[in-house]
Amino acid sequence: MGNLGTLYLLPCPISDETTPWEVLPAANKAVMDRLDYFIVENTRSARRFLSKAGIARPIDTLEFRELNEHTAAGREVEELVAPLLAGRSAGVISEAGVPGVADPGALVVEACHRRGIRVVPLVGPSSIILALMASGLNGQSFAFNGYLPVKPPERAQAIRRLERRAHGEGQAQLFIEAPYRNAKLVEQLLQVLAPQTRLTVAVDITAPGATIRTLPVGEWRRVALPEMQKRPAIFIIG
Repeated sequence: MGNLGTLYLLPCPISDETTPWEVLPAANKAVMDRLDYFIVENTRSARRFLSKAGIARPIDTLEFRELNEHTAAGREVEELVAPLLAGRSAGVISEAGVPGVADPGALVVEACHRRGIRVVPLVGPSSIILALMASGLNGQSFAFNGYLPVKPPERAQAIRRLERRAHGEGQAQLFIEAPYRNAKLVEQLLQVLAPQTRLTVAVDITAPGATIRTLPVGEWRRVALPEMQKRPAIFIIG
């Protein structure tokens, strides 16, 4: 087998209100300028990101292949990796933030490890890590739980389970919701959680109007909640 390509994991901004170089290290551009093959969650948003970043190559000369929640593990992923086996390097771009974390990019990363292809993560904004950093909750032990169930009875059970873990193990419990359901989720969090349980609500991280606040649930019940409808948010129980 000849030389293998390298898989680069390329972070992009979380918020549309920030430009790439407000939130990404300048050193990332040298890597992005070298690549002509991109494995992306969404072609349109990836093209827009690379265009805003001012990369060296014309966007129309680049090849984009999609890897999203509809991509089947197996043959489809192997086809994405095939150019790297032939020596061509690739960049993975998520819809927002860092690839491979709460993101389907992990499928192609796993396939590259199986094939002995070098994987290089670049530095950039992760809403999960940024929310935890700013929460004041336990940064030594934490878990990201993805989405909670949609139906209220199952969601209430999940909230109680995370609260028990937060209190019993001292482990911060992070989760997310589809932005249009944020208000319903917070309403139920304030109903179900104990007054002394701490809750972080982090909305529009890195955007000019970002709000990150941690309060005991009893206090959250008495204050005005941040505007979060249709705005990306991270929630943490601690």
